[in-house]
Amino acid sequence: MKSDLQWMQAQVVALRDVTPTVREFELRPDGGFAGAYEPGAHLQVQVMTAQGRLQTRSYSLVGEGDGRCWRIAVKRLDDGRGGSLAMWRLAVGDRLQVSAPQNHFALDMSAPGYLLVAGGIGITPLVLMAQRLGEHARRGGVPVKMLYGARNADEFGYLSHLREALGEGVEAHEGSAPIDFAAAIDALPPGGQLYTCGPVPMLEALKRAWHAAGRPIADLRFETFGSSGRLATQAFQVRIPRHDLAITVPADCTLLEALDAAGVQTLSDCKRGECGLCAMDVIAVDGEIDHRDVFLSAYEKEATTRICACVSRAVGTLTLDSAYRPDS
Repeated sequence: MKSDLQWMQAQVVALRDVTPTVREFELRPDGGFAGAYEPGAHLQVQVMTAQGRLQTRSYSLVGEGDGRCWRIAVKRLDDGRGGSLAMWRLAVGDRLQVSAPQNHFALDMSAPGYLLVAGGIGITPLVLMAQRLGEHARRGGVPVKMLYGARNADEFGYLSHLREALGEGVEAHEGSAPIDFAAAIDALPPGGQLYTCGPVPMLEALKRAWHAAGRPIADLRFETFGSSGRLATQAFQVRIPRHDLAITVPADCTLLEALDAAGVQTLSDCKRGECGLCAMDVIAVDGEIDHRDVFLSAYEKEATTRICACVSRAVGTLTLDSAYRPDS
């Protein structure tokens, strides 16, 4: 079961390298009318990998739109599943299928203060948030602060746009030194909201700091690209006794995709490890699960009794149960 999407053809009309590993794509839908969208919105894009697999990937819309084109940014992942490399092979004039904008990361403009936290390519959904909140702050005096982390100075994409929007409210943190999330959260007014996007370890650290500060969980809002894990991405084995199946999940394929290809029907929606709809019961683990989702609790991950099939992986062999019952 999958969400219904409205698909359309779009053309690549411009390319720009934002950093050495991040490329911006300007896409013009057929008809020339892109329409308005709100901060946090994203597009679904269909790309064909070098291995001949059609992948659907989700990319945040970057900055204000002009009504004619959409802008997305893609980080090149040489050891990923092939979607980013397929995007990087596109040239001006190429065409592809895209969805209408969707938004599962909407910005609430009624809070008394805001903290934005981005890690690496996680900056993309926060660019428009920073621009809108910067205007909001200038009109009403609402405090806005942004923490932006990247591995090195070359990877601070859109930093000039952020400083134009928020001025000294932007802090750029280079390298692997921990960011003092607790202090930033402590400075946030009561009722203030935190919006964040980045790698799973950063999100988990933020969640711990937010919980320790006694802040309402509803005021912590996040999105993840669901691609980072503790273990190197590699092929692993899956057994499903209910279906008398044993399959291999290749390194460039998700568990969810492998199950679908094997005829095991699964429920899914976000495909970013956020909604939990694709979570499956784990019967046994001969190896180790690499949980890459932000849906399961720390207790559930430690127990290794469930796995989010859209993003999480394993080393070794998993034995899974499925809610789907084959026709008898």
